[in-house]
Amino acid sequence: MAAACGKRRPEFPLQLSSFILQCCYVYTFKIKSSRAPDTSLFVPVPLKPGLGGAAEEDVGAELTRPLDKGEVLKNLNKFYKRKEIQRLGAENGLDARLFHQAFISFRKYIMESSSVSADLHIILNDICCGAGHVDDLFPFFLRHAKQIFPMLDCMDDLRKISDLRLPPNWYPDARAIQRKIIFHAGPTNSGKTYHAIQRFLSAKSGVYCGPLKLLAHEIFQKSNDANVPCDLVTGEERVFANEDARQAPHVACTIEMCSTNTPYEVAVIDEIQMIRDPARGWAWTRALLGLCAEEIHVCGEPAAIDLVTELMYTTGEEVEVRNYKRLTPLTVLDYALESLDNLRPGDCIVCFSKNDIYSVSRQIEARGLECAVIYGSLPPGTKLEQAKKFNDPDDPCKILVATDAIGMGLNLCIRRIIFNSIVKPTVNEKGEKEIDTITTSQALQIAGRAGRFGSSFKQGEVTTMHREDLVQLKEILSDAVPPVKAAGLHPTPEQIEMFAYHLPDATLSNLIDIFVSLSQVDGMYFVCNIDDFKFLADMIQHIPLNLRSRYVFCTAPLNRKEPFVCTTLLKFARQFSRNEPLTFDWLCRHTKWPLAAPKNIKELVHLEAVHDVFDLYLWLSYRFMDMFPDAVLVRDIQKKLDDIIQIGVCNITKLIRASQSAPGTTEVVSEDFPLSRTQKDARNLRSSRLGSRQEDLKSYGRGSLANRLLREGLLTQEMLRQLESEWQDQHRNGRYGFGSKRDDQHSSKETRKKRK
Repeated sequence: MAAACGKRRPEFPLQLSSFILQCCYVYTFKIKSSRAPDTSLFVPVPLKPGLGGAAEEDVGAELTRPLDKGEVLKNLNKFYKRKEIQRLGAENGLDARLFHQAFISFRKYIMESSSVSADLHIILNDICCGAGHVDDLFPFFLRHAKQIFPMLDCMDDLRKISDLRLPPNWYPDARAIQRKIIFHAGPTNSGKTYHAIQRFLSAKSGVYCGPLKLLAHEIFQKSNDANVPCDLVTGEERVFANEDARQAPHVACTIEMCSTNTPYEVAVIDEIQMIRDPARGWAWTRALLGLCAEEIHVCGEPAAIDLVTELMYTTGEEVEVRNYKRLTPLTVLDYALESLDNLRPGDCIVCFSKNDIYSVSRQIEARGLECAVIYGSLPPGTKLEQAKKFNDPDDPCKILVATDAIGMGLNLCIRRIIFNSIVKPTVNEKGEKEIDTITTSQALQIAGRAGRFGSSFKQGEVTTMHREDLVQLKEILSDAVPPVKAAGLHPTPEQIEMFAYHLPDATLSNLIDIFVSLSQVDGMYFVCNIDDFKFLADMIQHIPLNLRSRYVFCTAPLNRKEPFVCTTLLKFARQFSRNEPLTFDWLCRHTKWPLAAPKNIKELVHLEAVHDVFDLYLWLSYRFMDMFPDAVLVRDIQKKLDDIIQIGVCNITKLIRASQSAPGTTEVVSEDFPLSRTQKDARNLRSSRLGSRQEDLKSYGRGSLANRLLREGLLTQEMLRQLESEWQDQHRNGRYGFGSKRDDQHSSKETRKKRK
């Protein structure tokens, strides 16, 4: 406990030491400012060849004579090969790539122009006549290069704008006060957030910042139930505690929506370890450095203590650490479940794909059991209803099938967590999908949901579905969580606007790329992944929007793997650019509202996408109220849609049966591609999955091939029975597989050759 274990240092020396430290940072990282930019990101501005008028042509011709384009071309090529010219180009910011591009453009401009400026005409004529040297062309070449690469003239300014080395200085209001930082550290179900919230409720004013709408809504409810007026602020919703819409002294919000200008007595930042998140980490950094509160209560994993302490040292603020232990015991069992016949009330099976969710839930129903289902793309209301159903002791539903979405935001009465698999699909830095073993942090977050304090289960248990996974799960849970090394940052709209001022012809996607290329951060920070932002920027680039509006559209929270939602955003932007309000009637026509209850999984997935479209409309309505005027009406139909989706989820096994019995349907749903893919595409997808996962299957699990495919969701029990039946029929008819035995032998030989 930093503050509790010793005397508090005087305020002035602490602030002075912070200032000295920041000066040291500037000096230490001064050298980095001279690093070479990634010039592959510099897109040349096209210049049309000069067509010129008769008067301009006469000036060059009268003073000299018409140019011989053949001689001009020879001399231009000599100019390009001169080492001295290449060296001069490098001194003026033209590396080999830029020098080549600039020369190609310069040569094309001269050769295709019917006339050039009089001074360039004279120089070219002198060189062709032997009265000048090709080096005399360099000033004209450099002028042309700066016209097509305008960033060359303002590189120092661009470096200053993209200098991210001192984020604390971005928040002068927070630096003007001396804040007290209290870190509540502990595992899941340790009461750390409870103690922070108690201080939040007792304060005269406060703000709670959480990672999920569900968490913000929970604190909003608790506060108002405790007679502490509290507003709710999320990206899509504003709910006032006071009927007259006056702002309450307390507010619960998603972390991206917190205000760094409003003063509070107490602020709570939940799940601080997410400051390392590649996409959203910047929001935790902004809250930690920028919230203007007398007390900042930070809750999360102990792995983030050192980083938070270092960050606060740069602001001149001390950190008091309060450690918590788990309130109920958590036991890793010595045996796996192995069969769904061994399920007991209070069990939760955790899967990492929708196909696994569908497969497991149907197998449970086939055993006469009822289960609740929770996964990430379900609306918050549906998740809460499914959680309520599972928690209700009078409800016959005693089993939960869920993804890692249960790791945060839901209070669940779980006795035993069962990992259906310990590998999870992830997306690497290149945007490629990979299969990787879950991390210790992820495993602890999920396993910790068992045996929640205050529930009917006084202790929690955790195991795996398959025996071969249990040893590895024990190793994962026993490993120490790696310390959080760096905090995320993201360029602000103001920084991008300043970039655009210097580079008016660059696209937003290109501006972001150049910004990240030139950005400078110290070792405690990193620039967050901007792939989603760039995807949306490229998608709406052809639509005429001002920069600020374009930036807002590109920060819209949507899943770019959902084609219907992406298409809708495109239509929103196009309508917005024409200054035509997006009305309730327009949205109903686009989404074909009203919608019926789903009859199969495909229809359920589409309803979830429509719900996301309504979310998108509401999100934009709080940023462009005049252009998205019908937020109240949209919120009403979104609630109705939530009820329709709940009906579908409650009957999910019927939807699965309907999907699998439909003609030509060979798999429940593809999570990576649009549902409209053809049967041939589906076969290709399964083939690619099998190829990419082959090594992973070998590395993490043994057992029969059928069991491994079932575990990965690549095969269902019904498909297995069908394959077995087909194999027996073919065996009786003297056929083996899809070809003859000779073909199989030939295939085996070819495979061995490839391996060699």
